[in-house]
Amino acid sequence: MSQLFDILGPTARHPQVTTALSLMAQGETERGAVFTRKEVVNAILDLAGYTLDRPLYRQRLLEPACGRGDFLLVAVDRLLAAYDHAGGGASEAVHELRDAIRAVELHVASHDETAQAVTARLIAAGLSERDAGELCRSWLIRDDFLLCHLDGEFDYVVGNPPYVRQERIPEALLREYRRRFRTLYDRADLYVPFFERALDLLAPGGRLGFVCANRWLKNKYGGPLREKIARDFVLTHFIDLDGIDAFHSEVIAYPAITLIERPRVSPHSGQEAVQDGAGIPGMTRLIKPDVLSRVEQLPPLVTALRAETLDAALVAEVRLGGVQQDAPWLLDGGAHLDLIRRLEHTYPTLEEAGCKVGIGVATGCDRVFIADYASLPVESACKLPLVMARDLVAGEIQWHGKGVINPFRPDGRLVDLDEHPQLVVYLQRHREAVAGRHVAKRNPASWYRTIDRIDPSLVGRPKLLIPDIKGEATVVFDEGRFYPHHNLYYITTSEWEPRALQSVLRSSVAVAMVATYCTRMAGGFLRFQAQYLRRIRLPRWSEVSEALRAELAAVALERRRDAVDEPVFRLYGLDGREAEYVSATALDAQVTAKNRIKST
Repeated sequence: MSQLFDILGPTARHPQVTTALSLMAQGETERGAVFTRKEVVNAILDLAGYTLDRPLYRQRLLEPACGRGDFLLVAVDRLLAAYDHAGGGASEAVHELRDAIRAVELHVASHDETAQAVTARLIAAGLSERDAGELCRSWLIRDDFLLCHLDGEFDYVVGNPPYVRQERIPEALLREYRRRFRTLYDRADLYVPFFERALDLLAPGGRLGFVCANRWLKNKYGGPLREKIARDFVLTHFIDLDGIDAFHSEVIAYPAITLIERPRVSPHSGQEAVQDGAGIPGMTRLIKPDVLSRVEQLPPLVTALRAETLDAALVAEVRLGGVQQDAPWLLDGGAHLDLIRRLEHTYPTLEEAGCKVGIGVATGCDRVFIADYASLPVESACKLPLVMARDLVAGEIQWHGKGVINPFRPDGRLVDLDEHPQLVVYLQRHREAVAGRHVAKRNPASWYRTIDRIDPSLVGRPKLLIPDIKGEATVVFDEGRFYPHHNLYYITTSEWEPRALQSVLRSSVAVAMVATYCTRMAGGFLRFQAQYLRRIRLPRWSEVSEALRAELAAVALERRRDAVDEPVFRLYGLDGREAEYVSATALDAQVTAKNRIKST
């Protein structure tokens, strides 16, 4: 990434970028500010090694988005204590500590509030008002971390990067970010490029400690960041903060603490890196599930993470990896992970086993494209019966009679409107809404297309339908009557018998795999998205005995989970203990099923 314009400063930026940054700097909500509790701050600084037994006054710390100073003020206290313990004098501090800290903050009010707090601490430590102000000005930068110039490398990068979705970033600024950062991929949140730039600024042996949403660990958009870390860095420590009050305000995102180190020796050099701290090189230490329930428990757990000897009751060690460097990182720490790894190495993926995963149609304007099928006033060739998530009831399709406008020919081209007068009349009646969609503005000549191309042949093909977000696994068989809506994923198969496949996908084995790979929604709901469904492992149909094929097909509509699981467990060759792990994992992941059992 060229830093020429960063060195030249804000005046060299495009006016649209400057304007966008001004907008991003206004208010707490717009910039995604969330402030961190001190227990979490101390945990991250301790794990990173920013502790009083180190010569902090000779090292460099960076906080990329310091906000009101939650991390920075604690770091300043530690730095001043270490400096004083080493015999440093207040009169020399402005020179000797000038490069010890850099903290960046875009928001004007937060920057000024933090600067005042830092200056007050320096004065309390014995610096003159003039020296305190000068040192504070050298430490704090009011700018955008992703664009500003920063000199040199850092031994520590810590903080809580901002939570900002791409839709909330002005277009000109988003283009500039995309030009600079390879990890701003798909629908990545702004914290992802914060990781990228922060990692690039780490010195050899340096450590990054962030608390932020955990979605990048498994989601599609986190792939490039995981690949970058797997190639050049080591994830040394991980603490899942799901359900823990890690912040001063309520946050929907599932947070986690991640500690990442840049080894002094490349992970792929063939030499064993010397890891500064406890643990096996290349392994990730994490707190075991159900051990952490309150933020006040963090200090002893951090001590356990840093200890030379592994406390197996509190801490687990896992080795990240897989065939692909960008594969999801499995950091649950549960006993089922060994089984998941075995299934990964034993069986092909769903699509390698002859199945195809797809998603239903997104129209961009459902109120126009979707209506009662029978009364849609268009040619019969231009509408299809549509199945929606609400049509899937008790394992069957109870169709509510909706249909979708189909503007495509079987060969994938758009229909000629001159040949479909009824369609023309209907679309012209709603021209403003249809033509105002983003997909229409990008290509005005195709203003009447749906966002996704519709393949009408899909209607007549047998398929399994799976809702995106559901409290428990819902897999319904469509014998070949409907086209799926965009909140449904569908699976077709060229080898497996659909009913037998339905049993496998409804089973605890499939649910445990999805639960392991996916990130949860608020309330703990699973997401059965294509990226997770494609990671399900499935034996090849040719390797399944005739007797087991019949058993699998026979339990496809069984209500009792154990009746579905019994032949599926035999399909995968699970022993009794493995079956218990899988059943427990699947039950815990299915909110409605778990609540139903609790109420009985």
